[in-house]
Amino acid sequence: MPSIRIAVNGVLGKMGSTVLGAVEADPDLTPVGGVDPRAASATVDLPGGTGHVPVYTDVLACLDATKPDVIVDFTNRDGALACARAAVAKSVRVVSGSTGLSPADYDELRKLADSKSVGVISSTNFALGAVLLMHLASIASKYFDYADVIESHHEQKPDAPSGTALSIVQAMAAARDSPFRQTVTDKQTLPGTRGGDFKGINVHSARMPGRVARHEVVFGALGQTLTMIHDSTSRDSFMPGVMFAVKRVMAENGLVIGLDAVLGLKQKP
Repeated sequence: MPSIRIAVNGVLGKMGSTVLGAVEADPDLTPVGGVDPRAASATVDLPGGTGHVPVYTDVLACLDATKPDVIVDFTNRDGALACARAAVAKSVRVVSGSTGLSPADYDELRKLADSKSVGVISSTNFALGAVLLMHLASIASKYFDYADVIESHHEQKPDAPSGTALSIVQAMAAARDSPFRQTVTDKQTLPGTRGGDFKGINVHSARMPGRVARHEVVFGALGQTLTMIHDSTSRDSFMPGVMFAVKRVMAENGLVIGLDAVLGLKQKP
């Protein structure tokens, strides 16, 4: 099988550079280029020291020059949509880990992918453990009536709660016939202390240096609690999932949302 040609959108970012290194190390993949509006030179060194690839400030320029099979995107909502529009128009497949997309954005991605029968995989988290946490939390949700979700990330993360936390609470709520029960305090001496509310689930966010990503789900019932925790201690934790998705997207001809769907874990409606 010929090597899959990979470009990286957001290649100069922390996630982008980690993806570039993972692609470089995978014998089935070939890094061919990168995109980043901050690029000040014509090339970027491969993290493993095996050479360099061209870097562009414009997605279309990269696609035209490097002709990738797949472009991997780790930017933001606007960057992800612009990347998908350009890539799908040229029948280039997309794997995106950007968060902050709305239901309308996913509808657009679905229409784009369907119009060209091109695979697009979008996931809020590519850590296999985080995906399993989401799956197991949805199972446990049927048996508990109280739940809190606590997530914490590095201080530069712009959105709260995290896209993964939103995916977790959505999966938890979808597994139930009714909202979770919620304890309402008589008085909040500090407003917002109980966190956000998603169908009875209290959601709390922390942002601090030294953290990559942590998601904790706590279920409560009479005389007991059940706690599930997943920690990503480095960005390398996301790479096995990204590499799996990059290879899987070659066989897709539409939009796939979530690594749980790629792994066959997503519950059917």
